[in-house]
Amino acid sequence: MIHVNDNFALISLKDTCSLTSMSKTMIHRLRSEGRFPAAVALGEKRVAFVRAEVEAWIGAKIAARAA
Repeated sequence: MIHVNDNFALISLKDTCSLTSMSKTMIHRLRSEGRFPAAVALGEKRVAFVRAEVEAWIGAKIAARAA
């Protein structure tokens, strides 16, 4: 039986766009500015994101609106 640790679950760029409601372009821009979680290189042209880091980023955005 394979145990999946959600802390290390990877999601594709497409799924990251869906989760954040942002375009690929916006995610790339935020990454280059250091304002979005770093991608994990899976190959020459393939990246993924750590789901827990993206969810924490979303949580911080939600919390910031109350400030």
